Amino acid sequence: MSNSKDNIYVVVPAYNEEKTASSIIEGIVEEGYNVILVNDGSKDNTLNRVMESKRKYPDKIFIVSHMINRGLGAALKTGMTVALNKGAEYILTFDADGQHEIKDIEKVVKPLMEGKADACIGARPFKDMPLSKSFANGIMNFLTLVFYGCNVRDSQGGLRAFTAETASQIDIVSSGYGVSSEFIKEISDKNFRLEEVTITTIYTPETQSKGTDAIVGLKILFKMVLDLFRI
Repeated sequence: MSNSKDNIYVVVPAYNEEKTASSIIEGIVEEGYNVILVNDGSKDNTLNRVMESKRKYPDKIFIVSHMINRGLGAALKTGMTVALNKGAEYILTFDADGQHEIKDIEKVVKPLMEGKADACIGARPFKDMPLSKSFANGIMNFLTLVFYGCNVRDSQGGLRAFTAETASQIDIVSSGYGVSSEFIKEISDKNFRLEEVTITTIYTPETQSKGTDAIVGLKILFKMVLDLFRI
């Protein structure tokens, strides 16, 4: 496979991210990558802002919109499907709220390009997390181990990478935040080679207000229980 960034597509799901989405996708493109922005039924000015970015980089930014908010899992599934249809060799997911460092994209995709892994997760250092976030994510790591038999450092991180072959075989059912644990389940069930690399996380009031909390965790737990009985 080629080492060119032209074959790397970064899927960015966005729901009401007018403050950050445009600068993030432009920053990703300026590093040489392609971007697929999935506007997941945003009610603010997200779509107009990212359309302005697309006009600057018409050949590198692709925008897909859901008419209504369908959830993180649905947005990622849409974006990954579009990336595969465009002939991507490597597909990454990247949050639109500004919590990820764009430079870490290279770090996460590297094990795939070197042929060492089929999927790679960007693991956030829990010691740097606000206490409530580190506790909730620690619990989700434990539940991911118990229910899916996969021990990972960060089961809920949003920066991850897949080879095209791997992405094409991952079956996403969860429409919401449960997709993060579902990715781990699919990787484990289908015996894909998984690596984790440490990434930087940028904490702001906006990024701290999103992600896994107690309510989201309970919903994911319910989904995990259902998975035990899925035939």
